[in-house]
Amino acid sequence: MIEENVKRILEELPPGVQLVAAAKTRTPEEILQAAEAGILIIGQNYVQEALAAFNLIGHRVKWHFIGHLQRNKAKKAIEIFDMIETLDSVELAREIDKRSNNRDKIISVLIEVNSGREKQKFGIFPEEVESFLQEISGFKNIKIQGLMTMGPMFGDPENARPYFVETKKVFERIKSLDLPDVEMKYLSMGMTNSYRVAIEEGANIVRIGTKIFGPREYD
Repeated sequence: MIEENVKRILEELPPGVQLVAAAKTRTPEEILQAAEAGILIIGQNYVQEALAAFNLIGHRVKWHFIGHLQRNKAKKAIEIFDMIETLDSVELAREIDKRSNNRDKIISVLIEVNSGREKQKFGIFPEEVESFLQEISGFKNIKIQGLMTMGPMFGDPENARPYFVETKKVFERIKSLDLPDVEMKYLSMGMTNSYRVAIEEGANIVRIGTKIFGPREYD
């Protein structure tokens, strides 16, 4: 099932759109199946879960962190991940930079945008992204490569469209500023329910879990 699902999605995605297999709660064996079916990027929400899969699969795929990263997990995250998609505070940026420097590594990051301005959610409000970037652009071991958003969760994917539109506007505005050490290369938006709408609005990374692996047992 996983192999068929991966092939179907890869055939559907337009050129230039990268697929991240969102592997939260999936077993290392399931993740390996996805990698063998053609997945090039695995997305993980938890460092400990990622470690178990990484020990089985290693560097045959790229690893993206797509959950909320706690500062005390940054050291271990740097050892596993190629990109952290959810940078959302100066303190976390400082910790990632320090840990990356210790390993002589430069890690790619995306800024998490709280496009719904939901106070209970993580991420930088759209109007604050520019000033946030200026605060963190001096860190030498962090490579800023774009933006990521979750957006509010809706049953109807069309309801997510305004939040993708707004994040794309922020992306384009930042790109036009040509800030030092800031590259707007990737726009990560959309999940199983909303990735088609996200692609229409400019996403070039989509994070898909259920459509690859099937429903989680306790969903």
